[in-house]
Amino acid sequence: MERIKPFNSNTTITTPYLGVWVTRDGFIRHEFLPNGRYVEARGDNRNAFAGYYSVLGNHVEYLDDTGFTAEGDFIDGAFYHAGMVFYKETT
Repeated sequence: MERIKPFNSNTTITTPYLGVWVTRDGFIRHEFLPNGRYVEARGDNRNAFAGYYSVLGNHVEYLDDTGFTAEGDFIDGAFYHAGMVFYKETT
């Protein structure tokens, strides 16, 4: 399986995981952008975390701008990350 969008590449990501994923209470929001960047909002802080992400199958790895790493998995229409469950926001 080939990794989609290695960190810091200029490749545009096309994956069904693009868009905004939000916890059921709406407090935490992850936005996966097509340029390989993500932004995490927490409550009123629209830019709590930001950095790069990389997708391999249904697995995503993060490299935050501050240097920490994290990961998560998309399973049965939900996104599982750091003990939280996110659902894709619909417009």
